Amino acid sequence: MNIYGLLNLGRGALLTQQEAINTTSHNIANVNTPGYTRQRLNMGTNTPLSFWSGQVGTGVSGTGVERIYDRFLGFQINDENQNLGKWEAEKNTLERVEMIFDESTGYGLNQGLSEFWNGWQDLVNNPSGLTERTSLLSKSESLALTFNQTMSDLEKIRTDLDKNIEGTVDEINQITEQIADLNQKIAEAETGGQEANDYRDNRDSLLKDLSSKIDINSFEGSDGKITVLSANGRLLVQNDHSRNLSTQDNALSGHKDIVWLDSEDNPADIASDINGGKLKGWLEVRDNIIPEYMNRLDSLAGSIIEKVNDLHQSGYAMTTDPLTGDPYTGVPFFSGTDASDIAVNSDIIDDVNMIAAAETVGGVPGDNGMAIQISNLQNALTMNGDNATFDNYYNSLVSDVGTDVRGAAINYDHQSSVVTHLDNYRESVSGVSLDEEMVNLIKFQHAYEAAAKIISTADELLQTIINMT
Repeated sequence: MNIYGLLNLGRGALLTQQEAINTTSHNIANVNTPGYTRQRLNMGTNTPLSFWSGQVGTGVSGTGVERIYDRFLGFQINDENQNLGKWEAEKNTLERVEMIFDESTGYGLNQGLSEFWNGWQDLVNNPSGLTERTSLLSKSESLALTFNQTMSDLEKIRTDLDKNIEGTVDEINQITEQIADLNQKIAEAETGGQEANDYRDNRDSLLKDLSSKIDINSFEGSDGKITVLSANGRLLVQNDHSRNLSTQDNALSGHKDIVWLDSEDNPADIASDINGGKLKGWLEVRDNIIPEYMNRLDSLAGSIIEKVNDLHQSGYAMTTDPLTGDPYTGVPFFSGTDASDIAVNSDIIDDVNMIAAAETVGGVPGDNGMAIQISNLQNALTMNGDNATFDNYYNSLVSDVGTDVRGAAINYDHQSSVVTHLDNYRESVSGVSLDEEMVNLIKFQHAYEAAAKIISTADELLQTIINMT
């Protein structure tokens, strides 16, 4: 190797160490960037020259900037993130539901039922008393309104979930559009022989975010582009194109369906195919868990309406029929059929003497026989196939709500721990260590200075030869 070869060797070493310093500086600058993957300049020796005395090395060059990344770990994080999103959505929503049934800070159904039965017991003690009748009317109206309000509050949560679903669908569409755009940028960069490491980091972060919203599967083609599938293999991203999700009103339920649009924008309902992410959690609570609570409330209210009315209609009121002169009978105490529309009969609201406390027509006004029978309903086995009282049935519902909330919280905490563990493991593999980067920076700096010294030495040798001529 001659002096010019030495200069070229020094120049290659200088540029390579400079590139290594740039890569290290890039790592340090992104130490706190979420989703950033540590990069490393791979170096390789240049092709040696052959002489009669043997081969002589020609220095070093960078062979590419590599992402220190475990692809399978990334897939695992996305899989677990889908479950985390589901349990987070269920936990947060069920905590709102639990507040509806929480009576520690105010009036609720448990108290309403208790006061309702106490009102009938007071009427037993004084069946002709105006105060007792007025009090029973007030307590009965409060119970009916509490049923109505509880159902309305539960339906409000379902409506709010529709809004969450619509917003999340819009976010999913934005993410898939960005992934499709990055697919194109990555393919263009890598086809030209460049490294698209930062674009790949951005795409991986978007995939993680997407997996928290809906269950996905993805795979990368030989051109660097990824295909993203969801909900029974439906395409979300392919090459540089994305397929949108949308929502539409369901005529039967009155809530939002999630639909996938094909290449011709034909909608296909995919709600039943979604198995992960926040969408799954919200759909599960909206379509299964809350409706179950509402059905049980309807059963409770419907049974109270039926049992109280059956007895009340066979009793006798204090008000007399102007046509016959006999006390009114056959008057239902409640109107409506379930928790949504239960109300006190308007005739009783207008005249509390229409309350039928008497069991016989001749017993009016002092007879309390019917009031006793209705009061005894409190402890009668009327629910769950005549195996539970009204109070026990409602307390069982409240207990199940608490159990569902605790179950969602436990699963969320567990899943959060799993994802945190995987994220920490990813950081140990792909994250930036400032200590390590500082050591590398010093190492590459010294190598850069040494390469500069090679060039300086070659220059001095060349000057000596020139001065000799």
